[in-house]
Amino acid sequence: MSFMKGDLLTKTRKLVKGLAKAKPLWLKAMEENPPVTFPRTNGKSERISLPEDVYVKKFFQKHPDSLHEDPIRFSGTDPPPARIFGWRVLELKEQGVSEEEAVAVADMEYQQKRKARKAAYKRLKEIARLQGEKPPPNPYPSAIKEIQAEERKYVQERFNDPSILEIVQRLKDERFAFMQERRKAGGW
Repeated sequence: MSFMKGDLLTKTRKLVKGLAKAKPLWLKAMEENPPVTFPRTNGKSERISLPEDVYVKKFFQKHPDSLHEDPIRFSGTDPPPARIFGWRVLELKEQGVSEEEAVAVADMEYQQKRKARKAAYKRLKEIARLQGEKPPPNPYPSAIKEIQAEERKYVQERFNDPSILEIVQRLKDERFAFMQERRKAGGW
């Protein structure tokens, strides 16, 4: 039945009409209430565009380092700073502010938020030092530093793991043997 075109209802009708199959009991009910058919897309899907996308692009043009410093958390509920920037510009435009001024205000708010976050962490470290404790980890780390912190344990592990050290020693021995053979062959 896979070589025929159409859905289950169409294929079954063709088989019953051609006397290749007995009429199933469910065919009459399915003809009266056919299944929903969804439109086909011809393999192309439309690009999803949101109203704030223009301002998100402007944000990244103005702050390209934000791609690496402001992590996007897929499992989190907080939107990325670029999206917040775009929403804020749209909100200000709805209130009657010109586009240039809205972008400037949203940018100023973003800069203030970043400075406030840095100042808050700086104050946390000062308090920890005054109390004689180890400074807490940064609650606002950059995406790169988060990734490096996750990978640090694997980097340290490669220097202490016996199986990896064994592989390294075997590679050194093979390299040494190869160089010895090369010297012998070149000496003739």
